[in-house]
Order: sequence, then structure tokens, then C-alpha cells
Amino acid sequence: MVQIVSSKKIFGIICLLLLLQIPFMMKAQSSDSAKKMEWWKDAKFGMFMHWGLYSQTAGDWKGKPAKGAEHFMLYERIPWKEYGEIAKDFNPVKFDAEKWAITAKNAGMKYLVITSKHHDGFAMFDSPSSDYNIKVRTPYRMDPMKELVAACHKHGLKFGFYYSLGRDWQDPDVPTNWPVKAGRSNTWDFPDEDGKVYNKYFERKVKPQITELLTQYGTIDILWFDTPELIGKKESAELRDLILKLQPNCIINSRIGNNLGDYKVTEQEIVKNTEVQPWEACITMSRNWGYIATDTVFKSPELMVRQLLEIVSKGGNLLLNNGPTAEGEIRKEAQERLALIGQWMKKNSEGIYGTHPWKIANEILSGIPEVKEAAANEGPQTMKDAVNDATSKLIIPEVRFTIKDEDLFAYICSWKGDHVLIKSLSPDQVGVIKKVSRLGSTKKITWKQTSSGLELSLPSYSEWAINILGFKIQ
Repeated sequence: MVQIVSSKKIFGIICLLLLLQIPFMMKAQSSDSAKKMEWWKDAKFGMFMHWGLYSQTAGDWKGKPAKGAEHFMLYERIPWKEYGEIAKDFNPVKFDAEKWAITAKNAGMKYLVITSKHHDGFAMFDSPSSDYNIKVRTPYRMDPMKELVAACHKHGLKFGFYYSLGRDWQDPDVPTNWPVKAGRSNTWDFPDEDGKVYNKYFERKVKPQITELLTQYGTIDILWFDTPELIGKKESAELRDLILKLQPNCIINSRIGNNLGDYKVTEQEIVKNTEVQPWEACITMSRNWGYIATDTVFKSPELMVRQLLEIVSKGGNLLLNNGPTAEGEIRKEAQERLALIGQWMKKNSEGIYGTHPWKIANEILSGIPEVKEAAANEGPQTMKDAVNDATSKLIIPEVRFTIKDEDLFAYICSWKGDHVLIKSLSPDQVGVIKKVSRLGSTKKITWKQTSSGLELSLPSYSEWAINILGFKIQ
């Protein structure tokens, strides 16, 4: 007998089958996300670059120091058309994409992220959808991003675009709510905050420009969004879908909003404890993000390497920022420090790239008093957006740990003695140690493991070198 099945029943069966497939689809999606994140989690170290019209003014406005550094358009309440006049003088004739890429690579960095559009709304790339961009408005008349992407690819660096998502002081439809309603909005040009409709800006500017960034330059490895502000869940999801449709392997940070990013971001701050989920700390080398001529107090190479090790020992990546000049040069202070960090990385990076956190992140060494490093953020903290470096500037003798496969790595930081005892490496903690070698050196070292820990004789270091010694323990 032939049994007739109603269309309603067939529809129900189809729905049931689709529901049964959802867990497998989610698992496959999660697997794809984890796979594309592998290189990023192994990379550990990247360069962040803030470059825009604010680089041209270099901290001044109308002959006096501007409030708010690279955010001065907001703090000085400058009409966007007047602010846009800065573009007439912006001509980065000394911009050298090759030099930028090589500087990052030689510092031991594995990826580079640069501002394609900051909060001022000005595009630092050729944007057909908005003539408020570097190619149309400046005498430079070129797209520097095209050269920079090509140079990074040439030298084996992954590449990412920063894009200010929930702040745009040139567009009339961008409401904000931090720290209060309209707190970061352009209310002097566009005073009707309640009349602003984020989706209009999203459709008019965000989607077209993200499409341009993902179709004009070849492979883009990261989209680094900033300030999601009032983006809705639907818009975050739509944006993620657009990105992955155009570039399926593109990694997206958490600031796409609504928990749809691939990794967490902390700004000018390092997490207190080890985190399992992917995370990244973006930290400035000096006081500000963009180029400010009077910003001359830079962190020491030793402090920056210590911060890198702290971050990596807790499972994260460091995105270290510098602000190039309006002419397109990386500042001398930054170049010198990056070169020294690179020399250190050549010898010691085996215990950084591709590693994971150990059971403990660090051990404080006793017997030497704490020494305060000259801070890059001394002085009153009044600009939450501009000067908000909450990272520690204390140089404390300690050991930082990482692990890769069967090898444990110990970095002895800022210790001035000729021998050291690492209590965490006693037999009852790690078992019997078979071999200890110094990273970047073939010279034999003197060591012994006792019930108290691992005792190491340390080589002296030259005054110009970074006082952090890396060891591989098997």
C-alpha cells in the first residue's frame, strides 16, 4: 500500500533534520575559526600604527597645544570641514612602505595593523564611497595602504586594518553613549543626538568602506575594529558575515561588538591572570597613540620586552603601537628601541613564538629591591581617550615562564646577580631536569637542581643589552 504523507508533515521532518544539523554546523564553524586563529596565536607580537590627519598637527592647534592629542577634533570641538582643511598640508613624501615592513620584521613582529580610518572619519586609503580620503583631499594623491600591504606580504608579515566602527566625527548619523550619552559624538556639527540613526551611517559608510578594504588590496588577515559604541547585534552579525564572505580567513577582534569577535582586546592594560581564550593587549611605546611632537618619553626596551613576556606568559599577544610622523617616518626614538628589541628577539624568541602558558606565569625573585622605571605616562591623567596607560612601569626581578611541546622556557628578568635560584623548578615541582641551555648561545652554562630549585650561574651582559636572559629547560 502506498502511504500518502501530508505536506505539513514533510515540512516538519525537514525542520527536524535541519535542527539536528545545527550542532554539527556550529562545531564546523568553531573548528574553522580555531584553524584560522592558529597563526595569530603563534605570532605573539605585532606592530600597531596610528597615522592620520592628527599626525600633521603633531599636538598643536592654532598655535597652541591641542587638548586630547590625536582626539583633539573632539576636545577642541572643531567643525569637520575645518578639520578637513588639515588634509591640504598632509603630504607624506618620506613614507617608505618597505622600511616600515622591515622595521616591524626586524623587531621580531609577525603582523602589522594600521589605522585605515580613525574617529575623525578621514580615510587613509583610496575610498571610492567617500571622497573624504587621502587620495582625493591631500597633495599626496596616492594610496599608501596599497604599498604597505604589498610590502608586508613581501616580507612575510600578516596585515590588518584598524577601523573606527562606532565613532566617526565626519558623519551626521553616529550617536555615542560613552561615558555618557553623546559623550564621544560630534554635537557641534550635528547637535540632534536623538535624530541620529546608526544604521544609516552603517549602510552609507561602514559597509562600503569595509568592502573596499577587503577587495582592493589582496589578502587582509585581520580587521581590527575600535569603539563599537551603539552598533546593534544585527549590524555586528551582518558585518561579520560580509567580512567572511569576502575573506573567509580574516580574523576579527572583539570590538566588532556583541560578542562576535574572534579574540578579546585589552587597551593599555595587561590582564591579571592567565586566560585560555585568545586575547591581545594593545599598548603604546610612548605617551600617545598618534604622533605628538612633544611626546618624547618612551618606554625602555627592557620594559617593553618585560611587557611582551608578561603577556605571552598569560596566553596573549602584544600589539605595540607607534605613531609615524606626518611625513611618513617612524620616529627615531621608536626605531632605536625596536632595533634593540629585535636584537634580543633574534636570540630569545624560541620561547615566545608558538608557546603556551605554563602552570604558573611567573616567579618573583627575592633579594633585590624594586626599581621604578621612568614612566611614559607621568603627570595628571585627564584624557581618558588619549593618555590612559594603566600598565605597570615597575622593574621587578622575576622569572617569566612559557612552554612549547616538552620544553619549558624561563626568562630571568632584570636580575643583577651572577647566579640565581628559581624555586618553581625544584624536583617536587617539575621532576628531574635533564638539560638546561641558554637561548641564542652555544656556550655551556653551569647549573644544578637541588631540593630548593634550579640554581643557575648567569653570564654578564653589556650595558647596552636588555637585561633579560632566556633559558630552555628539558
